[in-house]
Amino acid sequence: MEITYSSPSATSLSFSNSSMPTSGRPVKVIPLQHPTTTSSSAAGGFGAGNLVKSWTTKVKRMTWVHWMELLLPCSRWIRTYKWREYLQSDLLSGITIGIMLVPQAMSYAKLAGLRPIYGLYSGFLPLFVYAIFGSSRQLAVGPVALVSLLVSNVLGGIVNSSEELYTELAILLALMVGILECTMGLLRLGWLIRFISHSVISGFTTASAFVIGLSQVKYFLGYDVSRSSKIVPLIESIIAGADGFLWAPFIMGSAILAVLQIMKHLGKTRKHLRFLRVAGPLTAVVMGTTLTKILNLPSISLVGDIPQGLPTFSIPKRFEHVKSLIPTAFLITGVAILESVGIAKALAAKNGYELDSNQELFGLGVANVVGSFFSAYPTTGSFSRSAVNHESGAKTSLSQIVTGIVMGGALLFLTPLFEHIPQCALAAIVISAVITLVDYEEAIFLWRIDKKDFLLWVITAIATLFLGIEIGVLIGVGVSLAFVIHESANPHMAVLGRLPGTTVYRNVQQYPEAYTYNGIVVVRIDAPIYFANTSYIKDRLREYEVEVDQSTGRGPDVERVYFVIIEMAPVTYIDSSAVQALKDLYQEYKLRDIQVAISNPNRDVLLTFSRSGVVELIGKEWFFVRVHDAVQVCLQHVESLNETTKTSDSSPKDKSSFLQSLVKSRSEDLSVSQLESGFQKLPSFNETDPQLEPLLSRKP
Repeated sequence: MEITYSSPSATSLSFSNSSMPTSGRPVKVIPLQHPTTTSSSAAGGFGAGNLVKSWTTKVKRMTWVHWMELLLPCSRWIRTYKWREYLQSDLLSGITIGIMLVPQAMSYAKLAGLRPIYGLYSGFLPLFVYAIFGSSRQLAVGPVALVSLLVSNVLGGIVNSSEELYTELAILLALMVGILECTMGLLRLGWLIRFISHSVISGFTTASAFVIGLSQVKYFLGYDVSRSSKIVPLIESIIAGADGFLWAPFIMGSAILAVLQIMKHLGKTRKHLRFLRVAGPLTAVVMGTTLTKILNLPSISLVGDIPQGLPTFSIPKRFEHVKSLIPTAFLITGVAILESVGIAKALAAKNGYELDSNQELFGLGVANVVGSFFSAYPTTGSFSRSAVNHESGAKTSLSQIVTGIVMGGALLFLTPLFEHIPQCALAAIVISAVITLVDYEEAIFLWRIDKKDFLLWVITAIATLFLGIEIGVLIGVGVSLAFVIHESANPHMAVLGRLPGTTVYRNVQQYPEAYTYNGIVVVRIDAPIYFANTSYIKDRLREYEVEVDQSTGRGPDVERVYFVIIEMAPVTYIDSSAVQALKDLYQEYKLRDIQVAISNPNRDVLLTFSRSGVVELIGKEWFFVRVHDAVQVCLQHVESLNETTKTSDSSPKDKSSFLQSLVKSRSEDLSVSQLESGFQKLPSFNETDPQLEPLLSRKP
């Protein structure tokens, strides 16, 4: 269905009160459907009643299978488990990760300032809980280096690591992190962390890798180094204690680190030697223990006594320190969402199943809550172990259960063997693991692609190194949000022109061949319009009105702008402040004899216009489905105004030429209507005659 506009409607313009001669040419446009306020609000509003109704409908449709999958995500893979195909792979990958996790868990516990046994506890029961409530089938949960550093950083400022309070606060922190993760998962608030840019996380982890590495150097040097999350105090402490340097732990630690790096490199580059990457941590432990037994050097410190047996149930204590632990709990939760959920999503995509981020967050939270009752400190998904788990062929979370059984066996039977592990061997495992966190490749990539993101990466890394972890993250997130606010408050806008031979309008800067029409400015706003960007949009519209490019102009020869067409297809939302700003802009344009036309607003935006009176203010006839429809109608009015001026100035003998041009323009309109309706073949770009364009007058 089409509506035909003709030039007599030009008299409806606010600035046109006098009669004018018209060409009478018909202009066909697609009618825009205006929603009514009552029907729209009843059909699909965003009220609480509709939200409750949708949830009620969804709950009614759920079967017992859906309830099982919601409450126990493990039922999804249990129901479809292929024993002959999956069992061998899950057993192999579970044992592999278990062998890798035993030494890593002890190493990360030392990094957190805890005794190695608490790393083993953290790598035991949380694995079973996550296998039940987690939705990822390849994510390897347990202690990780970055979370261990965060625990050490916050607790080191409260109490000495040798005191029992230190351990109790670490366990309490696991409970707090778990509650936060469960709450965010249940309330589906995982989207909040999307405001933290990947550049911030990359810069933060890179700086943290240097801090972690320097914090472990003391086991290589043989003397104590002050605990700090800032690089300057660490370096000063290392230099100040140089008199206590010991050669034996340095040589042994360096040798073990070199072996770990060689095995990791060979495991990554040679497919038939992939097992070396997994066997690295275990090799470091065996190598260090053997050398200690053979050499029996008193200068090399050992892990010492490790309690044997599984962890017992105990309720976390020291709740009076909750307030001081809240910032770190939020930080650890953020790291868990960004790193663990990101890894889990990538692995889910590679293995062909869907993953619910909020369910994943809930699974991590339950694992931490239950772990805190069995002497575990905060855990999350490990990037390195998850990658190895995937490469080893893990198909389901059964591999996590197998890893938990390996950890339980180590706690029951192998802890006496761990007493003779040298501290420098565990430090070498940590340093080897965090080397992969130095994401210099990301910095190079950002430098090539986006200098703004590179600047964000550098700011976060430097702030973390010199000001500490918490301040570094806050600065990085603050700068990231500042960039987001700046982009939102200064949205992209473009002047549109028509591509020759088509009815398509595109950015004239991107397509130089696109042309505009004299007296008309078509502007596209590429963002939602709300209180923060209304002033910027109004300023840009004024600039476009004044600085319109006349070099590409076609159509009537007029000297100023009569119409401003706003293309609103990209505008997904408009608030009350923007509505008021549009009303003010309309009144301002009206005083300067300029008419506003709106093109292609979406349903919600058009409904807002209807409720606020904007449609009545501007007029329903100035709302269009297509930009081309708006241009045709506006151009007809501009031609009428131009013809009025020419008629008043022309002599009688010029009237015959005017009538001839009118006949020509009508014949052009006929060919145009055939072209737009599809009865006439669209000419190629090279064959297009710009003089045959719709509503384009011939130039002398």
